[in-house]
Amino acid sequence: MTQVCATPAEAVADIPDGASLAVGGFGLCGVPDALIAAVAAGSATGLHVISNNCGTDGHGLGQLLRRRRVRRVTASYVGENAEFARQYLAGELEVELTPQGTLAEKLRAGGAGIPAFFTPAGVGTPVSDGGLPWRYDADGSVAVASPPKEIREYGGRRHVLEESLTADFALVHALIGDTEGNLQFNQAAGNFNPLAAMAGRICVAQVEHLVRPGELDPRHVHLPGIFVDRVVHTGVQDKQIEKRTVTVARENGA
Repeated sequence: MTQVCATPAEAVADIPDGASLAVGGFGLCGVPDALIAAVAAGSATGLHVISNNCGTDGHGLGQLLRRRRVRRVTASYVGENAEFARQYLAGELEVELTPQGTLAEKLRAGGAGIPAFFTPAGVGTPVSDGGLPWRYDADGSVAVASPPKEIREYGGRRHVLEESLTADFALVHALIGDTEGNLQFNQAAGNFNPLAAMAGRICVAQVEHLVRPGELDPRHVHLPGIFVDRVVHTGVQDKQIEKRTVTVARENGA
């Protein structure tokens, strides 16, 4: 049974120190900001975050980074967050960079109970051969590097073995959810949110609109409630713009 929580704080109150969090969103799209803010307002520290990226300074997972709550990050992208880059390069944060498609499949496989899979992505690079800097020393030298991975050939092409990912908790954002946990995502917000939800042992979903069972057309359910343990109604959240581009108006028809 899916639990309907009154507040984001109630929904994440039992996240302990050292927990792993699979967090949905891409850039600042579909990010469960209310749940992340609730975690940031709590005391949990030493967290391992699994997400496509870490938001921006002050938004998304940047809220946890700013408060030094994150010990390790598994992600595909480190740009757009100066504090993330600073902590990583200063040796304060461990970062496992993973190709984006591989990260998505690692989450999906984890949620499906598949322990590992072979993929051609990353073969012949430090992703497969090892040596990617996971953690730096304060002097800039590499303290912890990624290990080499198993390589096998299928159909005349080399593939690298990637282990799947699961997490203690998943934090996701949906446009609509019902009280049984069935979720509908809005356009690009359907990228990493369903995958993170599947990978979390306890999935917590913030929804903009909460409806009763039967009000959400089954044909429009993107993630069934079997994957969702808690739902909290947060209403429509402020939409952050990651990059604003302004076109200079031309004068006199030039």
